Amino acid sequence: MTDQDEDVLIIYRFVLPDGSAEQFVTEVTPSIDTGASVTDEIPEWTRLEFEQCRHCPLAATESPVCPVANALAPVVGRFETLVSHDELQLEVVQQDRSLRQTVSTQQALSSLLGLLIATSGCPHTAFLRPMARFHQPLAGELETLYRSASMYMLGQYFRSVAGEPADLEMRGLSDLYAALHEVNDGVVRRLRAASRTDSALNAVVILDLYTLLLPDALEDSLHEIAPYFSAFVAHKRLN
Repeated sequence: MTDQDEDVLIIYRFVLPDGSAEQFVTEVTPSIDTGASVTDEIPEWTRLEFEQCRHCPLAATESPVCPVANALAPVVGRFETLVSHDELQLEVVQQDRSLRQTVSTQQALSSLLGLLIATSGCPHTAFLRPMARFHQPLAGELETLYRSASMYMLGQYFRSVAGEPADLEMRGLSDLYAALHEVNDGVVRRLRAASRTDSALNAVVILDLYTLLLPDALEDSLHEIAPYFSAFVAHKRLN
C-alpha cells in the first residue's frame, strides 16, 4: 500500500446547463484543523457568530469563521444561478476510480457538500473523516447507513486497541448524528441568508435527512442486511 502516507485528492467537475464548467478539488488528510484560513473580505454569513450552532465549542477569538461555512462558501457562490432540479453533468475523479453521471444540481451538490462538511475541520463532523477518505459519490440511504455503521465499528476497534472502552452496541452513533443534525440546521440558516436560489439549501436538506433517519432506521436496516453476514455468525475459529 504505497499511498498510505499520501493525502487523498478528490476532484468534482460540473458541466452546467449553459455549457460552462466548474471544478472543485478536495484534499483529505488524516489531521483535523479547525483554524480556517481567513481573508479580509469573508462573507458575513461565514462568520462564526452568524447563526452559530448552539453546541459549537469554538470561540470567535480563535476561529473567526465557521469551518463548515468557510468550506462551503466557494461552492455556494458559483451555483447561485441554478435551481435544485436543473440537470448537469457530474464527474468525480478519485485515486482509483471515476464516476460520470447526469444528475440534478441538488444531488450533485449534496454529494460534494457532504464531502466538504466532513473535511471542514468542524469538531462535530470530524468523525466523518474516515468516510471522506473512502468517499462514495451519490451514495444512497442504505449504502450510507452501512458505511456509517462500518466506520463506527472500526473506530471502536481502534479505541479498544488504544485501551479505551469500545461501544459495540453502537449507541454512540446516534449521538454523533444528533450533533451533526445541529450542524446541518445551522448551515441551512446560514444558506438562507447567503443563497439567491435553492440548490445549495436543498442539497444540505438532503444530507440532513440521513442524520434524521439514521437513529430510527439503524436497527431495521441492520436487520435487513444481517443475512449477508451469516458466514461471520457461523464461523468458528480453527485452533
